[in-house]
Amino acid sequence: MSSTVLQQRRHQQILTGVVRAYIETGEPVSSRTVAQRHIEPLSPATVRNVMADLEEEGYLYQPHTSAGRVPTAAAYRFFVEQVAAQATASPEDRQWIRRELAAAQTPEAVMERASHVLAAVSRGLGIFISPPLASSVVEHLRFLLVPDHGVLVVLVTTGGVTRDKLIRPERAFRQEDLDRFAIYLNRHYVGWTLEAMRADLRMQVEHDREQYGRLANDALLLCDPSVLGDSAERRVYVEGAAQIASSVQFTSQDQLRELLEAIEEKDRLIGLLSGCIEAPEPVHVELGLDKMSAAGKHLALVSASYSLKDQAQGTLGILAPMRMHYERVITAVAFMAQFFSENETGN
Repeated sequence: MSSTVLQQRRHQQILTGVVRAYIETGEPVSSRTVAQRHIEPLSPATVRNVMADLEEEGYLYQPHTSAGRVPTAAAYRFFVEQVAAQATASPEDRQWIRRELAAAQTPEAVMERASHVLAAVSRGLGIFISPPLASSVVEHLRFLLVPDHGVLVVLVTTGGVTRDKLIRPERAFRQEDLDRFAIYLNRHYVGWTLEAMRADLRMQVEHDREQYGRLANDALLLCDPSVLGDSAERRVYVEGAAQIASSVQFTSQDQLRELLEAIEEKDRLIGLLSGCIEAPEPVHVELGLDKMSAAGKHLALVSASYSLKDQAQGTLGILAPMRMHYERVITAVAFMAQFFSENETGN
């Protein structure tokens, strides 16, 4: 809060009042509206003078000469840092979020439901991203022989999330061989991340070929990244694309198309939310997303990371119009991140 005008308490209160009123109505805010809402008795003329100061400093702008004022990105930033960041989730929202997530029957359904809940608290997109596969803790592995020498690899990770992949190994295996590999891996590597398990198997192949080499080498083949998919692969659950498309002001259909294409590209969504993992604050707020698309300058991203017991980090968040109910959105994102960190995948 480096601006000198915002060192004055009255200016802070009036700016907060303008932002709140605009979020609620979507209409330019007049000095009379702010005066009527203000705790202290202030004349519209006094409020008008303060709003003029705020406009001069870049916190407000006037779309038309006779209209009221509209918050800028700087005003939203002030509101987020000084007001919304201090809020806590209401008991009603906490209870509602828990109830919604509890209704899902599987870990995958919980994550899908989470994106739906996040979309519901905003007029935008709810995004839930699972941790990378390589960082997932192995709870159980199984290998099933299928016709034509195929092998179905079934990997159960932390919280009961199941990943399976049909592979075609270079050499044929018998089911008894696959059972032996599974017993060995489940005996030695339950509680390890997939990444650490592979590293240890490689070390065994290199240092103890005579005793473990063949067994470890075959097990490593069945758990190779190229077999199970890219180790950095994440599952992305998205809800609310229609909401965000209908609520943002577009200057052209090209902007709308570009935004929808960006939403469809899961890697771009992962890239957007990756910044919150390194952010010092529990909830990361980014205002104006020009790097996403031309329409991104009208959007804001509210995101947080969550950690499972193995410290594998996933991310969740809301991508919505800059005019959003920040207090509810920020507290909902924070509460859900805490919920998943404490309950793993909601189980």
